[in-house]
Amino acid sequence: MTPDDNNVNIETRPYHHGELRAALITEGLRLLAARDVEALSLREVARNVGVSATAVYRHFSDKDALMTALAHEGLTRLAQAQHAAAAAAGGGNGAEAFAATGRAYVRFALANPALFRLIFAAPPRTRCGEEPAALAFLRANAAAAARRQDGGSSDVRVRAVAAWAQVHGLAMLMLDGQIPVDESLIDAVVR
Repeated sequence: MTPDDNNVNIETRPYHHGELRAALITEGLRLLAARDVEALSLREVARNVGVSATAVYRHFSDKDALMTALAHEGLTRLAQAQHAAAAAAGGGNGAEAFAATGRAYVRFALANPALFRLIFAAPPRTRCGEEPAALAFLRANAAAAARRQDGGSSDVRVRAVAAWAQVHGLAMLMLDGQIPVDESLIDAVVR
C-alpha cells in the first residue's frame, strides 16, 4: 500500500494561490460578461479559481465586498476606455475628445451590461472611498468644455451632470431595449 492509496476520490488543491484577490476579481469579471450579478456566487468564483469557498473570505467579507471590488475595477476600465477614446480623438480637452469620451461611455455599457449595471448600483463613494477616475475625468472634461463655451461663467457641476445624464440615459435606454442599439444614433446624440 502506498501513501496515496487513500486519495482515490479526493481532489487536492494547493492551499496557497498566489494573487488570490486579483484572481477572484478577474474571474468575477469573466462571469459578469456572461450573466447578471444575481446569478454570480462566491462559491462558483472560488471553484473556478481553484480554491475552497472559505478561501474567498480571506479577501472579501461577503458577496457585497466582492461586488464592490468588481464595480471599482469596472470604473477603472471605464476610465481607461474614455481616456483611450479622448486620445484617439486628438487628446486634450477639445470638444471632439469630450464627445469621444461620451461615445466610449455608451459603448462600454453596451459591451459590459452586467458590469455597467453593477457599477451604478450603489453610490460611488460607498464603493471605493474616493471619486472614481471615470467620474473625475468627466468632471474635468465638462469644466474644460464650460470654459471654452462661455469663459467659465457657467456652473461646471451642472454641465458635468448634464453630460453624464445624457450618455448614461442613452446607455440605459439601449441596454433596456427601449431603443435599438444604433451606432449612428450614439454618434448623433453625443455630438
